[in-house]
Amino acid sequence: MTVSCTACPLRRRPAFLPMTSEELRFMERFKRGEMIVSPGTPLFSEGEQSRNMYTVFSGMGLKYKSLEDGRRQVVNFVFPGDFVGLQNAISAGMQFGIEATTPMTLCVFDRSRLGELFTSQPTRAYSLTWISAAEEYFLGDALATIGQRDARERLAWAMARIFGRLTALGLAEGQTVPFPYRQQDLADAVGLSLVHTNKMLARLRLDGLADWAGGRLTVPDVQRLGAAAMMDELIPPPRPIF
Repeated sequence: MTVSCTACPLRRRPAFLPMTSEELRFMERFKRGEMIVSPGTPLFSEGEQSRNMYTVFSGMGLKYKSLEDGRRQVVNFVFPGDFVGLQNAISAGMQFGIEATTPMTLCVFDRSRLGELFTSQPTRAYSLTWISAAEEYFLGDALATIGQRDARERLAWAMARIFGRLTALGLAEGQTVPFPYRQQDLADAVGLSLVHTNKMLARLRLDGLADWAGGRLTVPDVQRLGAAAMMDELIPPPRPIF
């Protein structure tokens, strides 16, 4: 059953800023429908030009960049509320691939109508600018992590970022959040080998900073974990949802 924008439970989560009644009415018209995909389904393939853009209603995925020899950099973990596919509107094809890790429900938007949004809804257009700026900020932080943080700090940074994002989405149960990925996915995100990633995860567990097992991430003290990664911002500030 399709969920109306006015009844969307996601927009009431602490991670997101509220929308006005006018914005909600516009989004009801702008939304083209919903789509359900299975694990392993590509939302976008690298080089693809798609008519669609998506907001993740539920489920989790991966955003990645591949090299010709098969090596892969995970650029980000895709969580509920994330808006993906905007790059389609400004380039000849996607520079990244996005794939479902779990079953996902997606709100579908037509990129050909972006002009209508910028013309008639400047507040919503500004929200897209905000979302793009937040992604730029994250990518800068990720680049600094891979380039300058040591292996233990990289894993602590990743765990703290993930825990903070999922907590803001209201997905935490006490000190635990769902994180249903493979160790290889995390290794590809922080630029370490699988063996080294496994060793650093064991070290974080022994230090009492983070424990990732069975698709669940437990962080007993996020402040200590953030300190281990030399981080200031642990829970991201509220942002627009598209």
